[in-house]
Amino acid sequence: MSPTYDVVVIGLGGMGSAAAHHLSARGARVLGLEKFGPVHNRGSSHGGSRITRQSYFEDPAYVPLLLRAYELYADLERATGREIAILGGGVMVGRPDSLTVSGSLRSARQWDLPHEMLDAKEIRRRFPTLAPQDDEVALYEAKAGLLRPENTVAAHLQLATRQGADLHFDEPMTRWEPYRDGVRVHTAEDTYTAAHLVICPGAWAPQLLTDLGVAFTVERQVMYWFQPKGGARPFLPENHPIYIWEDAAGVQVYGFPAIDGPELGAKVAFFRKGQVTTPETIDRTVHEEEIGAMADHMAGCIPDLPGTFLKAATCMYSNTADEHFVIARHPGHPDAVTVACGFSGHGFKFVPVVGEILADLALTGSTAHPIGLFDPARLTAAPA
Repeated sequence: MSPTYDVVVIGLGGMGSAAAHHLSARGARVLGLEKFGPVHNRGSSHGGSRITRQSYFEDPAYVPLLLRAYELYADLERATGREIAILGGGVMVGRPDSLTVSGSLRSARQWDLPHEMLDAKEIRRRFPTLAPQDDEVALYEAKAGLLRPENTVAAHLQLATRQGADLHFDEPMTRWEPYRDGVRVHTAEDTYTAAHLVICPGAWAPQLLTDLGVAFTVERQVMYWFQPKGGARPFLPENHPIYIWEDAAGVQVYGFPAIDGPELGAKVAFFRKGQVTTPETIDRTVHEEEIGAMADHMAGCIPDLPGTFLKAATCMYSNTADEHFVIARHPGHPDAVTVACGFSGHGFKFVPVVGEILADLALTGSTAHPIGLFDPARLTAAPA
């Protein structure tokens, strides 16, 4: 049997790679097991860019974690020399009572975050690529921006390896079981023992965490890249912000500047509106009617953006019923297993701080970070 580890981490995407780094940085003997190769595009941690922001409309309870995540982005860049965060500013656009605007403003005020409120005229003046309706406003946050997901995962894997972690790719876990004072983990290649197991399953949560008692829904999502009419120069980062834009019907889209140069265009996507799927059955083909629907929607708010379609890619959201995360010791195996899952399409910006939290939970059983919102008991308790 292979040597005993302190912690086995299942899944080396965004959260798992960060966990492997933070655990190994504390001197833990770490084994990481990944179903695919390093920095793969089969899950949710790819696509070249992810939005990051601090004025969090989902819930003000996330803000302390975001503030810590920003510190850890900078640490990661310094330690690896990789580009992780590009903080060029961003706007949350919609009517004043929309969730995107009102929720962002609530978090900004509660946590005293620097921000500006812009009316439609000021939005158009400062960001000529954007064409809001007269009754739309925006919260502008100078510290908003984007993350490089592939670079982030690669950086965490790089540090974990440097710190002595054993990372095994193309070696999925087949099953695990309690063993003595820890766990025994099986793959097709070997069996491993460890004091603790950290499971970061992404869209594979419904298969790997059937005993958690939480219902997960996996959604197919599509990211699109368009070459704007007249070229992408007005959409370069110095001219065009990241944005989340909610229309009168509550439909949210999000997008980015042309961060990889004018020839590669600008990326946009719907936030949610996905099709229920599984990792095994997801349709990786992006269809003409989907491209047309995205282009038609964007023409109403950024008229020059849907010029020429360049490419598209699929990813997956793993959603909980309330769209908040699950981060906790496993209630059925509290001494042996920690889980991080159900990131519901808005988790990547938290990757480094989730890695820190998972190291806390796995090694000590608790964390100083505020994670009460992510207790799975909220989703499994019987209704009163």
